[in-house]
Amino acid sequence: MLNGFKMSMLSLRIRIFLSMIILILIASILMASISIIQFKNEAKDYHQKRLDQKEFAIKEHINYVLTNTTYPLTEKNLPLIFKDKIHELADIHNLEINIYGLNGKLLKSSKASFSVDKVAPPIPNYVLKLVQSSVEKRYVDIKTINGLKNRSSYSQIKDDKFKPLGILNIPYVEDDGFYETELQQFLLRLSQVYSFMLIIAFALAYFLASYITKSLKTISDKINETSLNQKNEKIVIEANSREINSLINAYNKMVDKLEDSATMLAQSEREQAWREMAKQVAHEIKNPLTPMRLTVQSFQRKFDANDPELKQKLNDYSKTLIQQIDTMSAVASAFSNFASMPAQQNETLNVVQVVELALDIFNEDFIVFKSNKEYVISKIDRTQLIRIITNLVKNAIQSIPDEQEEKKVLVSVNEVENDVIITVEDNGIGIESNNIEHIFEPKFTTKTSGMGLGLGIIKNIIENYKGTITFETELGKGTTFFVSLPIVK
Repeated sequence: MLNGFKMSMLSLRIRIFLSMIILILIASILMASISIIQFKNEAKDYHQKRLDQKEFAIKEHINYVLTNTTYPLTEKNLPLIFKDKIHELADIHNLEINIYGLNGKLLKSSKASFSVDKVAPPIPNYVLKLVQSSVEKRYVDIKTINGLKNRSSYSQIKDDKFKPLGILNIPYVEDDGFYETELQQFLLRLSQVYSFMLIIAFALAYFLASYITKSLKTISDKINETSLNQKNEKIVIEANSREINSLINAYNKMVDKLEDSATMLAQSEREQAWREMAKQVAHEIKNPLTPMRLTVQSFQRKFDANDPELKQKLNDYSKTLIQQIDTMSAVASAFSNFASMPAQQNETLNVVQVVELALDIFNEDFIVFKSNKEYVISKIDRTQLIRIITNLVKNAIQSIPDEQEEKKVLVSVNEVENDVIITVEDNGIGIESNNIEHIFEPKFTTKTSGMGLGLGIIKNIIENYKGTITFETELGKGTTFFVSLPIVK
């Protein structure tokens, strides 16, 4: 689940990256498209205005020529009137000028290849009709020839009485070289700007994605650390996103409910453990009470003040009662020890020395101690460490039958990486398979196998110091307990 959550955050970062890059690319394409359209519209308007201005200026010159000519103002005289003037006008305005008759036939042209003697192409009929039918008596014909757009302006030439004399034609080829150069330079600058913006967007997207997913990563780390067996901390960050804040609030509520559940579960487990312990205590107390009752009843039934063996019988009865009382006292002591665990006093001590000292209370010759180092330092309560050793060694001694000839209990202390390993090995009867999974459960027994309440106590002690206790056993050959505790370098 956590891996899926991390993959979702990674996917979120990638989506943020891609979203910002796509937005920038779309903006770039839109800006470039708008710019191209704008340049084309500007070029179109420029050529149209330029043609209008040229046409207006040429017509003003033509009117001036017509006003000052000595020839009668007729259609037939137009070639004579503009015989030399048409070339002068063409040079002044840097445009080709053609003068047609009202029927569309060419009368005079500034183009050197044209002559009156040769038959030149006339004005198309549809153009003549459009010129005559328009209000301004003017028409601009637009054609594309060899990839170039050609504009041809046709307008009527009139005398001073506004009588039509002919048709003025001004061919105009649109040269977009300047605009194309400007457009290329603009697109180049635009690409440079957007490349720079793209780099900034990458950095911004990275930091934005990191900022957005930072809260999610904190939540994922907290979820990973959440456990029923510990006190879980709430998330105290304040995110800018309402959705993430809702997620944080939901997690904090879950922590509260989890803590309540853990408290109830712990209380239930404690109550169950105490109930189980009470049953065991009652059972263990009943065991010696039964022979005590039988002994007293037998003594009462067979009592004879004149019996010569009365003193010996009283002595036997007393021994039996004392033995059973000692058994009940041992049960009560074990229960008292478990119920009132001493407070931990953490000390930095030499485990080798403390373990060797704990073995001094045992008088058995078959107990052997060894260590691979003279000093192994750990932080633990000295009294509780001695309690661990004495309990394990006592259980090891009790697991060896009295009639067994060769007895051995080997206690060793070894430093392995960052842990100290305390090993208690015996060659006793071992642990039966049906008892293995219950070995550390708190229960009472009067058997000499040593499987008593003490193992539950020392397991709690060891785990409080972040250590572990495990064992290996083989029925009929013996058992080895391994206690691992963190060392202090």
